[in-house]
Amino acid sequence: MPAKPKLATVWLGGCSGCHMSFLDLDERLIELAALADVCYSPIADVKHFPEGVDITLVEGAVANTDHLRDIRTIRHRTKILVAFGDCAVTGNVTALRNLFALDDVLHRAYNELSVTGTIPSLDGIVPRLLDRVLRVQDVVTVDHFLPGCPPSAESIYEFVAALLNGETPSREGRRFGA
Repeated sequence: MPAKPKLATVWLGGCSGCHMSFLDLDERLIELAALADVCYSPIADVKHFPEGVDITLVEGAVANTDHLRDIRTIRHRTKILVAFGDCAVTGNVTALRNLFALDDVLHRAYNELSVTGTIPSLDGIVPRLLDRVLRVQDVVTVDHFLPGCPPSAESIYEFVAALLNGETPSREGRRFGA
């Protein structure tokens, strides 16, 4: 019996709404588990992104140095990479900070609005923010886009099932913000 394809999900800079929608698949998660081995996800306690992943759904924008390192590793180890949700596809809410200089954002958040009044600078513990939030496709090649904020459980299921069955997912009904 051939091995099942490896499916991974990743959460970068975003709200986790796409993963919540993924969990809304409910009993269809069991159907997907019959088609694929979920080998990595923030839903599971796996520490390192594995080699030889067939499909990865990437939620969120690239907002810090850890995201930048991780998305490059993920792309290298994944056959089919999917920008999963509007933050991954367009930057969406995460990229709103691009309207301001990074120093101004940090000053406002930590010096003006925080009880500590200091900007965290724990190298190696707190990843450094990038000067600009990037869409996933600004950093690596993306094979498919699944927009939505978040995408509906139904659209996620149809999209992932099509990929697992070797089909090109239909673009019909996919739109931003819904």
